[in-house]
Amino acid sequence: MAKPSKLEHVTKVVDPQELYRVISQASSQNPAEVRASSKRVEELLDYFGTFDGLHEIAATRSVPLPVRKQSIIQFKNKALNHWRSRKLLSDEQRVRIRSRCMTFFDEEDDTIVECNEVIVAKIARQDYPMHWPSLLADIMDVIRTNLEVLCGTPNGDPRSTLALRRGLALLNSVLKEFSGVKLLAGVKTMVHIIDQLHEVMFAYYSKLSSMISALVPLALSDQRTADNLIVAHFIYKCLVKMALWLWPRLAQPEGGFAKLEPWFLQLFQSSTGQLKILSELRINLVLALRPSGPSDRLTLLSVDRLTRHVRVFGKFFRRLQQLKPDKFVQLPTGNEIVLYYWDRVVQATNGPPELIQDAPTAVFPVRFLLQAMVLFKENLSRWTPFRKGGPKTETTLSQEFVEDAVRLLVTRFIPLNLADLEGWMSDPEEWVNLEDKENDQWEYELRPCGERVLMTLSSQYKVYVTPLLETTFKQIIAQPTVDSASVIQKEALYCAIGRCATHLQEVIPFSQWLQHNLLAEARETNQYYPIIKRRIAWLIGKWISDMCSPANDPNVWEILLHLLRDRGPGTDSVVRLTAATALRECVDTVHFDIDVFAPYLPTAVTELLKLMGEADTMEAKQRLAKSLNVVIERAGPRIIPHAQMISEGVPQLWTAAGEEWLFKAQLLVVVTSLVSAMKEQSSLNSLIVPLVQEGLSQGVAINLDEDALNLWLAAVRNSSSLGYAGGPGLIDLVPLAVSLLSDNLDLLGKIVSIVESCLFVDAPAVLQSFAQPLMNAFVKALTGQAIMTNQKDILVCLQFLTQLALATLWGQAMHFAGLFSHVVELLNHDESSPSLLTECIYLLARIALADRQMFLQLVSATAETMNLSEAKIWEAVLDHWWRQFDHMSEPRHRKLAALGIASLVSTGRPEVLDRLPNEIFNLWTDVFFEVKESRSLAENEDASPLTLHWDLDQVPQSYYAGSETSVEFDRRKTFLDNDPVRITQLTNYVAAALQEAERNCGGIHVFNQYINKTDPTLLKQLQNELQT
Repeated sequence: MAKPSKLEHVTKVVDPQELYRVISQASSQNPAEVRASSKRVEELLDYFGTFDGLHEIAATRSVPLPVRKQSIIQFKNKALNHWRSRKLLSDEQRVRIRSRCMTFFDEEDDTIVECNEVIVAKIARQDYPMHWPSLLADIMDVIRTNLEVLCGTPNGDPRSTLALRRGLALLNSVLKEFSGVKLLAGVKTMVHIIDQLHEVMFAYYSKLSSMISALVPLALSDQRTADNLIVAHFIYKCLVKMALWLWPRLAQPEGGFAKLEPWFLQLFQSSTGQLKILSELRINLVLALRPSGPSDRLTLLSVDRLTRHVRVFGKFFRRLQQLKPDKFVQLPTGNEIVLYYWDRVVQATNGPPELIQDAPTAVFPVRFLLQAMVLFKENLSRWTPFRKGGPKTETTLSQEFVEDAVRLLVTRFIPLNLADLEGWMSDPEEWVNLEDKENDQWEYELRPCGERVLMTLSSQYKVYVTPLLETTFKQIIAQPTVDSASVIQKEALYCAIGRCATHLQEVIPFSQWLQHNLLAEARETNQYYPIIKRRIAWLIGKWISDMCSPANDPNVWEILLHLLRDRGPGTDSVVRLTAATALRECVDTVHFDIDVFAPYLPTAVTELLKLMGEADTMEAKQRLAKSLNVVIERAGPRIIPHAQMISEGVPQLWTAAGEEWLFKAQLLVVVTSLVSAMKEQSSLNSLIVPLVQEGLSQGVAINLDEDALNLWLAAVRNSSSLGYAGGPGLIDLVPLAVSLLSDNLDLLGKIVSIVESCLFVDAPAVLQSFAQPLMNAFVKALTGQAIMTNQKDILVCLQFLTQLALATLWGQAMHFAGLFSHVVELLNHDESSPSLLTECIYLLARIALADRQMFLQLVSATAETMNLSEAKIWEAVLDHWWRQFDHMSEPRHRKLAALGIASLVSTGRPEVLDRLPNEIFNLWTDVFFEVKESRSLAENEDASPLTLHWDLDQVPQSYYAGSETSVEFDRRKTFLDNDPVRITQLTNYVAAALQEAERNCGGIHVFNQYINKTDPTLLKQLQNELQT
């Protein structure tokens, strides 16, 4: 039987009855039926007619609701990506589907309606206006007809109101979709849509807003009020979508945007006025409802919808501000509305605390106040009278206004509240974790937001804020702090000082404050003092990390280490965890002085390890490990006496971490830093080897491979030996390196670096045990799918290998692995990269320099393996030796090529000597010319004949491969200083090679047969160079 083609499979036509049956099973409550049908559903989705059938099922009201939901969800998830497919949909079906989409306006199920909104928006993006010209008209007809019913009848019709809500939500979804289109055709379509809608939608909202503005408390319990509010809310959201899309484009001269600017300004100004009306109305309505206690469902619904509607104005203003902050302050009534928002903040804080709650029924909902504070904060930088550059605004804040704002923030928003303290007591570690995340979520919580507003005020109005905070500071520190209220207020002031540290460093004597106040407060045993102690630790970390004072005052470490280790009365785990973070911030600064910190180092290490063992959450452990890591890095060799304590603590922490990969990764970073700090004095192989093995094991490597490799590389680079007496040695990891080199392309670059570093430590030891598998792995990587960079890295590594060990250790393995033959194949391949071929020549030159007899053996054995004559092998090698010479830009590489070919000349091989009169003599004279200039300069400067002026600029940084801070750097430098390219005089080497070639080729008469073919001028030039 012939196998059906893919085309035949795709164009199978669905059976509507089977489709309905399968979708019914897929929506069943029986898990077995769902599993049985899932595969068939996937198959049917590739059938012609399935999408149309699914949509028809979803639109049929007589079908059970779960089946309809399943159908429309499947359609939404699958059909939209294949909407233009002619194999799955016909034009007639697309017309039916678009028509059916307009039948969901009176649909009662929200899931179906929400799916339909997505479907219509996505299809409209592709089909409107070309294939669906009636879309907007159809939606607007539904909105207009049902809005007339809502406004024209006293009680309204629930089904009509539902259709109106659905129509507005659908329009909003379409506007949202088109507002994200970047292509020119989509932009033109959006302009066309706004042209049709902007005036009529504004008129609709104006009509409803006048009804809402006249609300009285009793009307809140009417269904009509709730309906008016939600409809007005949806209409306004559509207006906002259009306005926000226009806002960044109004300044563009082309595109037809300028004609819409008057409408935009009208909408904005009316929005600022409406916000004031609605905000005041809402505040008064909620205050009026408070004495009567809990309200009925409709009243709560109306208040919730009014609250949401007020909040959408703030979202509109905030987004305008984000998109064009400079233009926002120039909008008419823009500054006025932001100041109105701030007045509500002041009003809220002047009333009883219970007026502020995170609830829609609160007089001042937290989200409304956050909007107000964020808008105020962002406008501050454009209101300052001291601003340099940029347009000036007429709005500037008076000294009295600024000072009142600072007092309000420091006394009402920044202090810890009851909920903060309860969170502190119930789950200290989680509380610290959340506090550390403030930087990411300051726009969503009052206290962090208040701190950011204060910071902006301090920056923009420092001439007012700095003296005020200085005066307040002097007053507060002189007052006794014994009860909870005074403790919380002092904590808030300390927070304010830390947040504004850069502006206060000139007026607050930090060292005196440490000595006379903070030291004593850090040792206080008052039950309320954990609040202040935690803030003291935070403040010191903030002050030092902001570079307000250098970390060279012993009192800094005295306080932080006391807070870190103290477990007596008046402290708790929050204080200790905060002190650990502050310690890291102080240590990790430019002006950190290890000599001042050294006496405190043992305590710091001990306490951080102890806290890691005590912490319950992995997030806290991870933060503590980061602190320990920074201490190790900055302590450098001073950490050596404490290395055993750290290394002994790691295994237990590692085992307890289980699958908490982030913490395990941080532990690997800690051990890496410890190894790097100890350098060759490290004796941690018994810890390093199992950590690397587990970190790169199956199932674990996906999470820890990078950190495990970094540890491995650091260990090798800082080790003086690959073996370790009495325990596992780094040599035990070589088989793992070989395995990864063969099979892991993702890690290939780092693995090659590790192998290279192992060779620098003890190449003979590596090759005596692993020469053959290592060469096999190199060949597998080179012949696989390794990227060009990694292939070049491998060839460079092999160049080092040939210099670091005797040829007897690598020659045979190189042949059996097929490495030499692979290089020959690369040379014969027309499409090989020139840079890769150049590296191949460098490798061949190194082999020839290391052992010319091994080179000859490799040529002979490769010819036999490849079933070629040796002459063919020599032809490929010598052709490219000359061709790639022009690609060698660095003098050291050009001299390497000259030395390598001289070594091959000395063998007397006829294939090489045939090239002597032309290619080889030309190559040598080129390099002689470079060296000749250098030797002339050297003689004038009374320097050694081998002062290499052509190589006075150091080798590229890439030669050291990032090893600068490790022991390997010295190994590489010594190796470079003893490189034959740097210590061998080329003219002497070439002269000796020619003499040896004369002997090996059969004597002077045979040798002269090659020499006599040379151009006399070239020969004379060469003889002069060799005699100089």
